[in-house]
Amino acid sequence: MRKLLAATLGVLSAIGGFVDIGDLVAASQAGARFGMAHAWVLLVGVLGICAYAEMAGRIAAVSGRAVFDLVRERLGPRVALLNLVASYLVTVVTLAAELGGVALAVQLATRVSYLLWVPVAAFAVWLVLWRMRFELMERVFGLAGLALLVFAVALFALPTDWARLGSQAVHLGTAGQGWGAYWFIAVALFASTVSPYEVFFFSSGGVEERWSAADLAHARSNVLIGFPVGGFLALSLIAAAAVVYHPSGTSLDTLDQAAQPVVLAFGGIGLAVAVLAFFAVTFGAALETGLSAAYAAAQYFGWQWGKRVSPREAARFHSVLLVSVLLGVLLLLTTIDPVRLTEYMLVLSAVVLPLTYLPILVVANDRNYLGDRVNGRWNNLLGSLFLLLIVAASLAAIPLAIITRMGQ
Repeated sequence: MRKLLAATLGVLSAIGGFVDIGDLVAASQAGARFGMAHAWVLLVGVLGICAYAEMAGRIAAVSGRAVFDLVRERLGPRVALLNLVASYLVTVVTLAAELGGVALAVQLATRVSYLLWVPVAAFAVWLVLWRMRFELMERVFGLAGLALLVFAVALFALPTDWARLGSQAVHLGTAGQGWGAYWFIAVALFASTVSPYEVFFFSSGGVEERWSAADLAHARSNVLIGFPVGGFLALSLIAAAAVVYHPSGTSLDTLDQAAQPVVLAFGGIGLAVAVLAFFAVTFGAALETGLSAAYAAAQYFGWQWGKRVSPREAARFHSVLLVSVLLGVLLLLTTIDPVRLTEYMLVLSAVVLPLTYLPILVVANDRNYLGDRVNGRWNNLLGSLFLLLIVAASLAAIPLAIITRMGQ
């Protein structure tokens, strides 16, 4: 338990990457439509994000500087500006989707329209970011997100055919849905596991926690505990949806449908735990994306930054944070469906992935910053193979979205 508490930055980062609103939607849809046929996507995602998060954490610990801070210096202002614009736009759209997820979770509990909860959710996110200590924020929302374990437990209460789930996981198939839809869901699920803001938040969080080279083991424990935990939670979502919805071929369109497996397993108590889990993971991801937007802008322009730094000392950082939250609210108040917004966000996220991960691989091999702590042969092999997958997903995202009409 002590190791888990020490790894809450990794858990919170994984909540943002593996089981935020993107994965609640993508994982549940994947399980409902294709059973366990996308389990391999999560395995690849866990391996890849662990490799790159380890690089990002090592960069932060050894150099004392966050990844985006070094991207501008290493690659130049023009390349970094392209990275900033792309990542900021995607992060703000993601922030809006997360705020929508928080509001939808509260709607599940109260039956009051989510639109009325959007401003409340945004104010609560801003208040936590302004007033709550970084370590407490990690522990409260990182560990509360573990309530999603109820989906794994529900598998033992439901009429689960374990042999069938295993067979689906090792034999790829479209279940009559078509290969175009299969690969669109695969790209969306992949993008949800390696969201661009994720490593920026992780490395910036390491700087906030004042990691040094002596903390490399601690940084790796964050990676090796937090991200596999996130992958397991996402796999549980897929499996639960596969058991309940896949036999009938039902497609998921709402968050309450995603909660149905635990409702069938545990009744009202299951619904309460699912609502808590949905609220915790989307609220935690909203905190993460809000900070990531401000981190990226402040680090590019060389401003004073940090959640620990008071608004008076880092006025521009906190202003960008507030503006990002407000932009997320305005986007939701157009009445766009948060689930549909999430689907668009995942496509955009997939498109910009190379702009996030290529610079990390470059910096992680630069001895000017890391000395003898640069990548070894196996780090570079895994990082390069994963980068090829990222480029393939980036190139395929928009054509698949058009051909399949967003996976229909």
